[in-house]
Amino acid sequence: MANIGVLGAGTWGIALARMLCLNGHSVTVWSAVQKELDVLKSKHEHPNLGNVKIPEEILYTDSIEQACEGKNLIMFSVASPYVRTTAERAAKYIAPQQIIVDVAKGIEADTLMTMSAIINDELSKVHPGKTFRIVALSGPTHAEEVARDLPTAIVSSSKDNGAAQYVQEIFMNTCMRVYTNSDMLGVELCGALKNIIALAAGVSSGLGFGDNAKAALITRGIAEITRLGLAMGCNEQTFLGLAGIGDLIVTATSMHSRNNRCGYRIGQGIPVSQAVSEVGMVVEGINAIPAAINLAEKYNVEMPIVEMADAVVSSKVTPKEAVHLLMTRSKKNEKI
Repeated sequence: MANIGVLGAGTWGIALARMLCLNGHSVTVWSAVQKELDVLKSKHEHPNLGNVKIPEEILYTDSIEQACEGKNLIMFSVASPYVRTTAERAAKYIAPQQIIVDVAKGIEADTLMTMSAIINDELSKVHPGKTFRIVALSGPTHAEEVARDLPTAIVSSSKDNGAAQYVQEIFMNTCMRVYTNSDMLGVELCGALKNIIALAAGVSSGLGFGDNAKAALITRGIAEITRLGLAMGCNEQTFLGLAGIGDLIVTATSMHSRNNRCGYRIGQGIPVSQAVSEVGMVVEGINAIPAAINLAEKYNVEMPIVEMADAVVSSKVTPKEAVHLLMTRSKKNEKI
């Protein structure tokens, strides 16, 4: 049995906390939002996970020290904009031998750091010269389905193969199949950038377009992500796997996806701020756009769907105008 701390009480963090507890592990969940903790303690349900019952054995705390110290594994499940501040708060309570798992998906706009790099950056400030065992856990994994024990597959990725295999062992069960992958940067790029393509797919549906358009967006979207990943030294196979095309398919096609839902409302003509408000949770695709634009410029990679998503979100063009601009681009060869 492992002793696990979960930082963040959103749908994904709680779905995984529930699963880990049912796997026989001791789980402590931390949140900076006392209201979240009160609901979880009193009802043993998450308001965004339906009537799924959460094991009463899970402990809840507003002390980040309690959630980190003495744990075999610490999971960061806060939304990407809060990963740095959470890592900064937790750093003095985390030891180098502990396994750190990040399940947030994003890239920091100003530093262009992935989530694992942000966590490592903050931990290194408190423990200079130390090496940390950080794992990115990513793939086609809607919290709503994991919480209901529906079959799911995911990727445990790390530069430390032993850490990746440890996470594989801890998380794997009859409902969750875990694969390992050493291309950590590729896995994290996929997790962040697929949200932008899913946002665009939602816009397409909101405009009334059909399956043809969505399939084209998914296919050309993964081509854009792969182009960038190859320019950054990643493994092409990563983009063809669960963290790449797998996660993109589920995020771009399911109404469980907040990015897809938000894009749908934007396509219907709803202002971006209102669409985000209606979703009621963080829309990671919008957060990822500035970093994606900066990375495309830095590595001189053409990413027209990402560019049009940026133009729509910043109100430079309407969704219909964005579609026209994409469809009337100069002739291209399909090769990546």
